[in-house]
Amino acid sequence: MIEKIYEFKALDEKLIEKIVDDDNLVINHMILTKDTGLPEHFSNSNVYMVITKGKMTIKLNDQEPHIYEKGTILNIPFNIKMNVNNFHDEVLEFFVVKVPNPKDMPK
Repeated sequence: MIEKIYEFKALDEKLIEKIVDDDNLVINHMILTKDTGLPEHFSNSNVYMVITKGKMTIKLNDQEPHIYEKGTILNIPFNIKMNVNNFHDEVLEFFVVKVPNPKDMPK
């Protein structure tokens, strides 16, 4: 078999799982229920967030929070302060693609 297969969980409860972590990139899968979020952190690579369900409220550095809906892909540069939350009734589901793998980024 030439291809590799990766699987992710299909749930409606809070979940943060790393799906791929190889030499090229990292892919995480995240599900946030209403009034849950990620801890404030800085992007550790070039980050792409692919929203597949719900609405994401995200605050980057000192700018005002923005709301993005399913069908949106966000690109966040390296070393940006991030606050990601779901303040809406619908479950938020998204994938985070980090390129290159954060292990290859400057410390």
